[in-house]
Formats: sequence, C-alpha cells, structure tokens
Amino acid sequence: MASDQTATSGTSAGDLFQRRATGLLRGWSVRDAFIYSAFSINLITLGLYIFSSAPFLPKGSLIWAIILSGLYLVFQAITYASLIAVMPRAGGDYVWTSRVLGGLPGFVLAVTGWWFILWHWVPIYANILNIEVFVPLATILKLNGVAGFFSNHTGLFVSSMIVAFLASLYISLGMRAYARIQKFCFYGGLVGLVVMILLLLFHSHADFISAFNSQAKELYGASGNAYQKTVSAGKVPGASPGGSAFAPTLLLIPMVVFFNLWSNWGATLYGEVRGASDFRKNIYAMGGALIATTVAAVILLLLFAKTFGWGFYYASNSAYWGGKGPISSWPYPGMLAAFFFNNPVLQFILIALLSLWFFGWVGTVFLSSTRVVFATAFDRMLPEAVAKTSRNGVPYVALMLMLIPSIPISYFYAFGKSFATYTLDATLVISITFLGSAIAAAVLPWRKPQIYNASPIAGYRIFGIPLITVAASAFAIFLLFCLYEWIIRPVYAVNATSSIVYMLILYGIALALYIGFRILRRSQGMDLKMVYDEIPED
Repeated sequence: MASDQTATSGTSAGDLFQRRATGLLRGWSVRDAFIYSAFSINLITLGLYIFSSAPFLPKGSLIWAIILSGLYLVFQAITYASLIAVMPRAGGDYVWTSRVLGGLPGFVLAVTGWWFILWHWVPIYANILNIEVFVPLATILKLNGVAGFFSNHTGLFVSSMIVAFLASLYISLGMRAYARIQKFCFYGGLVGLVVMILLLLFHSHADFISAFNSQAKELYGASGNAYQKTVSAGKVPGASPGGSAFAPTLLLIPMVVFFNLWSNWGATLYGEVRGASDFRKNIYAMGGALIATTVAAVILLLLFAKTFGWGFYYASNSAYWGGKGPISSWPYPGMLAAFFFNNPVLQFILIALLSLWFFGWVGTVFLSSTRVVFATAFDRMLPEAVAKTSRNGVPYVALMLMLIPSIPISYFYAFGKSFATYTLDATLVISITFLGSAIAAAVLPWRKPQIYNASPIAGYRIFGIPLITVAASAFAIFLLFCLYEWIIRPVYAVNATSSIVYMLILYGIALALYIGFRILRRSQGMDLKMVYDEIPED
C-alpha cells in the first residue's frame, strides 16, 4: 500500500477513485483483529451492563440465551469472514453492499448505520465509563462528591468528551500504535478478570453476604442487613440460572444481542489486516472471539449464582432499575467481587485492572466508522478531502467527521429532556446495516460470479449450495427475528415512536447526500455507476 497524502493529486475527472491506492496501511495481524473483536463484544463493559436488564424477562434463562445466541451467531462470523475473504477492503459493509446490491442501498445503509449512529454511542459509552470506572473508584476512595458528579448530567457530558477525545487520540496514533494499546489493555484486563473469577470461585455465598453487608455500610452508608434489604426491594419471582421456559428464553435473545452481535465490528478494517484474504484466519478472529466470550460469560454467570446467589443478582439489578434498594449505584459485579478484599488498595487495583476492558474498548466507538466514511469518499461519494490520510495511514478528516458531531450530540443526550429517547433505536439501525450485508452475501455468488469464483471461499459448499449463501441466509433470519421482536415489544426499550422518526430522518439525510453527490459527479462528467462496478485497490 502506498501512503498517499492527497486526495486528488495526479487524478483526472474521469478516474473512478480518488487515487490508485487508499493510503491505508496494513498495520494489524489477525491476532490484533481477534483482540479487537473480543473488545467489541466486551463481556466486562457491555456484557455485564446488558445482563442487568435480564430481570425484565425473568422467566427465561439468561445463561441459555447467551449460549444459544452465541452458537447461532457463528453464522454471522462465517458470513463476514467470507465477505472479507472475497473483498478484503476498508469500508466493509459499505463496499460489499454497494458492489453487490448497488450504490444507493450500500451508501444509505452504511452511512446511517456506521457514521451517523456512532455519534450517538459516545454518551452510551460514557455512561458505562461512569458506572464501571469513575463511580466505583471514587466510592472506594470515599470521594463522594466525585462519585455524585459522575452520576449526574454534567458528569455524563464530561465523560462523553473523555470518550470522544480518547477514542480520537487512539485512532490518530495509527493502527500499529492502536494495536499495542489494545494488547496492553487486553492482557491487563484478563488479569483483572482472572482475579475476579478466583475471588468468586474460592468464596462462598455466606462469605459474600458478610462482605456485602460490611462494605455496603463502609462505602455506601447502608445500615442493617443490606443484602436482605436488596433481595426484598428487587425480588424477581421465578428467576433461576438454568431456567426452564423455552419461549421466554428465546425472548431474552434479542436482549442478549445488544452485547454479542458485534464480533464483526472490525470488518470495516480488514483492508488494514495482513492475511485478510485467508477465510480460516477470519473465522479465528471473529468466531474465536465470539465463542471465547460466550464461554467466559457462562462461567461468570455460574459463579454469580454460586457466590452472589441468583436471587440476589437479579434482585440487585431489578432494585437498581426500579430506583429501590439500600444502594443507589449500579451493582457492578466487579465491585461486588472487590468487596471480598475488605481493603481499599486491593479493591482499587482490581477495579483499575477491570477498567482496562473499557479503555481497550473505547476506540471502537470511532475506529470502524472512520473506514466507512473514508471508503465513501474514496468512491467520490463525499468531498475529496475526506479521503485524505496522514503519513501513518490515518484518515484524519474522516476522524473529524466522527469527533465533531459527537460533541453536540453528547450535549443534547446529557441535558436534553427527551433526546436520549431518540437514540433508543441505535442498535436496530446498525442491525439493518448488517442485514443489508447478509443479503448481499447470500446473492454474491450469482450477482458477482467472477469475483466469487476467483475467491478462496468458492470451494466451500453445503449440499451444493455456497457456504456463504447458507450462512448469510441463516444470519438474515436471525436479524429479522430480532428486528421483529424489538419493534413489537416495549420490553427491549427500542420501539419508541420518537426514536423511529428520528432514525428515519437520519436515513433521509443519507439519501439526500447520495442523490446530491450523484448529481454533482454527473455534472463533473463522472458516472458513479462505474465506481460500483469496480473494487477499490489497496
């Protein structure tokens, strides 16, 4: 790959792309892609937070919902591993959908699902930063004012700015430097996870009751039997770790996928991954991260049942969401495990180690999206400047298009009376983008036979049907099931009318951009249909 720093130098109006090479650098190995996938389906940050909503569907088995969804989402990993092997280009969903289904669906789905929507994820990341890092650490240090600050609207906005600028800093350093940062966070976070597991494994339920009552009084000022008060305040009848009701367990799956749907989050980056055309390596990176995270999640939940007590685990989360119970803070399992130390220094160290899961994850809010924005500009669907890269392969203008809009979005999210409800469909919109790629993958062998037959996956078939078609069709069915449930059931909190209208407006803006640039490029003598008939060079 060349590291071209100008978008138009040496090109003419008739050239298909902005330049001959993207200017992005192959700075990652497949192992780096695996770690990125593991951070994207982040058990400690996102997983534990999503699991806390399980009491809203108490009759289902959370453990079985995680296992079933994790196994089924292997179809997603196969689908994306196949697409990457056929077209390992920066831009992922945008490139595949636009080349197979056409420029309009490719642009509108990817721009809305990867560019506009990720602005709204900044305050979501910030909330997790507060409840899993800042508030627990401040509580351990008995800085009640700091803990209170990061529990209010101003604290959320400040944390949003920390998230936005920290993610931008990571990305601006380049892919190689980012890989070193995420390796440090990954292996350090694993140390914290192992310590947490050992604490849960070698302590009994009675030990936890004693530790919880002691630390609830010491750190939160809760009097009496805080454990029993928590159970009484948030009791969820019928909750058990194994569960037995099949239908309610299926209904838990659309809740669980808010956590484990993202093993393909790095797919937009594979133009910068060495060996990306190797189908089996791609399976290792995405499918391996998915399975490993699923196993770890089941182990943790079984340990919660053993040590916290499943009734307490559900009750503490139910009490938190209902605004009841002796402790107002979110019952972060890392903090609950730290109670066993009864020593503020050791408690602080454990939470700090677990916080590395957040700091390794934070860059995902912008990194994948910058490649989608860059890829659209490389196709001349955005201004030429957006395709510029720095010497170390960073699309810095695309990065600014992620950072700058996220600031007012975060402000409105933190201080607006109802703006946060507009963002409830953020996951739904990303899933629709994935659905577009799944459809493109299913028909790729027939829509683009020359590209498919020349790819390393052409020989993989099941009963004579291309493997990519089988996997993509299965994944599309799964997405349609989740989309249907999200839309019809209020329990998932994503079907507010205001949010649907807001998201439709974002799709409308993306469509207007597409039409506007098609008209502009046509007036300049460029036929963008020819662009979508070609694959950009590395």
